[in-house]
Amino acid sequence: MKRKPTKTNPTASLTPEGAHRATGDLLIEVRQMIELSREHVAQQMNSALVVMYWRIGDRIRKEILSEKRAEYGKQIIENLSRQLTLEYGRGFSRSNLADMVRFSETFPDENILQTLSGKLGWSHLRLIINVDDALKRDFYTEMCKLERWSVRTLQKKIGSMLFERTALSRKPTELAQQELAALRKEDQLTPDLVFRDPYLLDFLGLKETFSEKDFEAAILRELEQFLMELGTHFSFVGRQKRITVDNDDYYMDLLFFHRKLRRLVVVELKLEHFKPEHKGQMELYLRWLNKYERCDGEEAPIGLILCAGKSRQEQIELLALTESDIRVAEYITKDIPKSVLAEKLHLAISHVREKMSRTQSVEYSGEDSEP
Repeated sequence: MKRKPTKTNPTASLTPEGAHRATGDLLIEVRQMIELSREHVAQQMNSALVVMYWRIGDRIRKEILSEKRAEYGKQIIENLSRQLTLEYGRGFSRSNLADMVRFSETFPDENILQTLSGKLGWSHLRLIINVDDALKRDFYTEMCKLERWSVRTLQKKIGSMLFERTALSRKPTELAQQELAALRKEDQLTPDLVFRDPYLLDFLGLKETFSEKDFEAAILRELEQFLMELGTHFSFVGRQKRITVDNDDYYMDLLFFHRKLRRLVVVELKLEHFKPEHKGQMELYLRWLNKYERCDGEEAPIGLILCAGKSRQEQIELLALTESDIRVAEYITKDIPKSVLAEKLHLAISHVREKMSRTQSVEYSGEDSEP
């Protein structure tokens, strides 16, 4: 004879321990709901504020221009600020209103504004609109959106002249704008946007004289800051990776992977100026990685040779390294004044642009002389 199944109350057998565990799981889920909702609300508020500031700036700008009151512009902003501050608080100070006007001047297209307002906060945008060059502004805007820099990080990147340290700054404006347009539309990074020269490594705390082993150990000790200087999307893979070729062992100093470029990146540390043999060593590493370590969907590995100096610029140019998968960059381990860095970068940029201009002139003359 079959016994009828008895109905059980699922809560009747719940022990205090089980109830505590269930409450804990529920608490985690509810916390996640609250945090996600708060984040969504914060994003919506930020977007609304940015749009409002742009519209206020645009309205003030049009009022001043349409009435041909440019000479009274400062006084208009001053009077408006005084009244708005009384009614709505410090967010409408004279400098804030002036930045709103500059914001509308810098980004006059309201369609672009919608994209900016969803990705960047007002504090980000106030820094960007005060960058003095349109190409640099585009660079910091797109990189900040892509890499989700905090306001403090953006300020640091601008202060360390990141744009001037990228290969992009050495390109003709038209080509540089094309790369930034690809980044904006397709989220497409290129090595010229990723790698820089020089690298500022003053945070390593190295003494006057140090060995390659000290250099490597300092990088690993300050790996987080080193990755910040390298750039977002770098992942540390290993140090002193051993490879064997024809029964000979070789060791790569540092190995990284760049998630956006989808490439392994070998970093070799040199305590000397660049030498031609460094190229051969790096080529061996890259070809070995390409043959044995490259995974499906990855691009070919790329190498970065960090040297104590780049006075051998002609050797680098003759070896055509700028056209290969090998980059050579200088590192600076001491804190140097921004004026010194600016002069150094200005000379480097001028040298490259002058060379490119000469090359283009020769090519043009050659074409023009054909019968």
